[in-house]
Amino acid sequence: MKQVTISTPFITLIVLDYGAIIQKLLVKDKNGNSTNVVVGYDFATKYLKDSVCLGASVGRFAGRISKGSFELDRETYNLHVNNGVHLHGGKEGFHRKYWKFEHIDYGHEPTVTLSYLSKHLEEGYPGNLKTTVTYHLKANELHIVYKATTDRTTVVNLTNHSYFKLDDSEHIDQHHLQLNCPDYLETHENLLPTGKLLPVKDTKYDFLQQKPLDKKRLDTPFAIGLKKDLAAKLSSKKSGIGMEVYTNQPGIVVYTPLKFPAICFETQNFPDAPNQKNFPNSILRPGENYLNESKFKFDLI
Repeated sequence: MKQVTISTPFITLIVLDYGAIIQKLLVKDKNGNSTNVVVGYDFATKYLKDSVCLGASVGRFAGRISKGSFELDRETYNLHVNNGVHLHGGKEGFHRKYWKFEHIDYGHEPTVTLSYLSKHLEEGYPGNLKTTVTYHLKANELHIVYKATTDRTTVVNLTNHSYFKLDDSEHIDQHHLQLNCPDYLETHENLLPTGKLLPVKDTKYDFLQQKPLDKKRLDTPFAIGLKKDLAAKLSSKKSGIGMEVYTNQPGIVVYTPLKFPAICFETQNFPDAPNQKNFPNSILRPGENYLNESKFKFDLI
């Protein structure tokens, strides 16, 4: 594996070519100490056996797709399923591929750009999809930009799958969370969307006002409020670190795994969009450009 490190006086980012993975993201806490705010492995080879997409770039379609297939221009494309669900691009999604370092800039606002070519019918998806991800540091902000083009009509939904933990506690119950998301997607037991959006108000998904996570655990797709690019806020009083999540995407999947303490903010389109006509469009045609822009801004609270 290849590894690249870029930094500003506020942030240090370590990226791998395998999965275009964010291995470490170091920010300063209230005492001036560097804190790694993402969960990851110190030894890069351990990612080869990782099963939870730690810090990885996920595609060709992040999230879940139902029916083991989708229909596009009157043609059906069959996908790999596990217990009836297609997840994160299939058996070997983009998170298990070696990306190519295309450009590195160590300047005042450093960037790293990686690329991956997903060939026609890889994992069942049509079209040769050319994908890039750029990690861009601006002072105390990490910008993540996914771009893609195709030579055949296809579906695309890309995201970064970093798990955040803003202090060294053994749990995240004390983290404070706010979501600018007035609605969430109702899901079946297998977490596939029913197609309905429901209001979060007065439910366990109501984080419209910032409050501690406590014992709440989420694996939930939310719809970001209209005219709001600020999707989420997370903070830890112990470290004094606060994080804001901005995106141009319509949704965010918030995931708190049961096996380790962390929280994931997957900025993306709605899961199962190819099979839900009332969900935002996930189709990309030749001559069009896919764009997912997200920003993670860190500050002291």
